[in-house]
Amino acid sequence: MPAREGTYGLLAEFDTPGDLVRAARRAREDGWRRMDCYTPYPVEEAAEAIGFHRNKVPLLTLIGGLMGGAAVFLLETWISTLAYPLNIGGRPMYSWPAFIVPAYEWTILWAGLSAAFGMLALNGLPSLYHPLFNAPNFRDGATTDKFFLCLEALDPKFDLAETKAYLAQFQPNSVVEVEY
Repeated sequence: MPAREGTYGLLAEFDTPGDLVRAARRAREDGWRRMDCYTPYPVEEAAEAIGFHRNKVPLLTLIGGLMGGAAVFLLETWISTLAYPLNIGGRPMYSWPAFIVPAYEWTILWAGLSAAFGMLALNGLPSLYHPLFNAPNFRDGATTDKFFLCLEALDPKFDLAETKAYLAQFQPNSVVEVEY
């Protein structure tokens, strides 16, 4: 039976992180790709089990830092040579050593802002709603003592009855259908 329209996925609840990791690892081996783990504290093995890939925040930070440094360096060059040239004490119009400190400061500023806003954007934040908030067992235990594996309906392997039977083989506490 295909997933009903409005179904986000199936949510399996586990008592221990070991059970969650075993279920997630097995689901990944069996070809599931659209899934996620929810835990009250970081479980590195769960991230590895679902095939969590490296993120793009370091690249965004590097690009932001390079853009900030280049922008202020070019701005200072333009100001001192074209827009407002001042001949002070016979010094050259383009004196790049004086531009290094402000360029460094802007590099740090833009890298930090790029990291912060890039992380928020890549995480999809701020997000005031997620379909998992509709699952009562998720509301009651996700931040305290329960571990959850959600197989999403967008996965090509998802079939409501078959997926429920598949999750039941891991002996979770419960398997709940999550509505949008």
